[in-house]
Amino acid sequence: MAPHEELLQKYLDGQCTREEAEALMQWLQTTGSHRTLLASMQEEFERSMDTQVEIPAAISDRIENRLLQEISASGKVVDMRPRNRRYWFAAAAVALLLAAGIYRYNTDRPAPMPLARAEQTTEDIAPGSDKAVLTLANGTTVTLDSAGNQVIRQGGTTVLQQKGQLQYESEPDEGTVGYNTLTVPRGGQFHVVLPDGSKVWLNSASSLKYPTAFTGNERLVELQGQGYFEVSRNAQQPFLVKVGHMEVQVLGTSFDVMAYSDESSVNTTLLEGAVKVKQGSTGQVLKPGQQARYDRQTCKVTVHPADVQQVVAWKTGFFEFDNAKLSDIMRQVARWYDIDITYMNEQTSAVYGGRISRSLPLSEILHMLEPNGARFTLDGRKLKVSSTE
Repeated sequence: MAPHEELLQKYLDGQCTREEAEALMQWLQTTGSHRTLLASMQEEFERSMDTQVEIPAAISDRIENRLLQEISASGKVVDMRPRNRRYWFAAAAVALLLAAGIYRYNTDRPAPMPLARAEQTTEDIAPGSDKAVLTLANGTTVTLDSAGNQVIRQGGTTVLQQKGQLQYESEPDEGTVGYNTLTVPRGGQFHVVLPDGSKVWLNSASSLKYPTAFTGNERLVELQGQGYFEVSRNAQQPFLVKVGHMEVQVLGTSFDVMAYSDESSVNTTLLEGAVKVKQGSTGQVLKPGQQARYDRQTCKVTVHPADVQQVVAWKTGFFEFDNAKLSDIMRQVARWYDIDITYMNEQTSAVYGGRISRSLPLSEILHMLEPNGARFTLDGRKLKVSSTE
């Protein structure tokens, strides 16, 4: 066992000195140094959930509170994690900061005292779910949801809906090719398998336009919002994703495109393979782990290293942030919970980092943000945000 793992175990057993606890907190806050341990503990957590080994709430809370006391005393981070964790390895995962919650980095002043739970005048808002609207080539619309199972026929194309996924099957004689549009509203997500076998996951407030069969010398689709792509390789028929004035050229690869109109940039992040991001006559070839950012103001494309895990966290059921402003977080929250946000005053200067499940109700998300100087009032689907700083 590595030294820091031994120190963590010692801490959870309540045997750390003050100096050892401070050393552990500093190590856990160092970007990247805890990734291997987090992955290992997450695997243990997943295995434990399968066996349903329950831990008494009082013991779980005591372990977690011991950690939180040390964090608060350091004046550097404030824990904002979900509550009610009831399994042995869930408690261990909580202790590992970024794997279990969302935190505020604040090195130049003490952490503020937690505020009361957000004011709420109506019932809580549930998280998003699998839902979308499919618009067929003839203009007919079909409502899709997480429970649906149906067969849709369009000429030589058969579309199968199985719960939160669409799958296209084309007959050899494709006939006339039409275009379908899959639109995912705010508060939704959906998965589609295209006629060539390529897979696309659409985030909330997104849409994908695509043909019912890929013919000719290219496979062209149009994206608005955010989508994660796993493209079937076909060197003779390149896969193209059109995003506004940009185009992503693909042979066979995995990548994410984020192109929401209320974000300052269009980001293309490559996980595997190779893509070329084109704007006009110029292009940038990406390597795995890189991100191309198209700045909407300057109209320039730059390439940067990417935190791939953070970029695709939405696909695996999480929000993940690194030094994010409250407004950055709230844009994602608004799309996933289908709410409208109004800022009542200048926002807190706090920045946030960490990971949190997208399966929580809205009130839990807001409660985690409150200790950092934000105040929320929810009325129906309208959320007012103010700062107490």
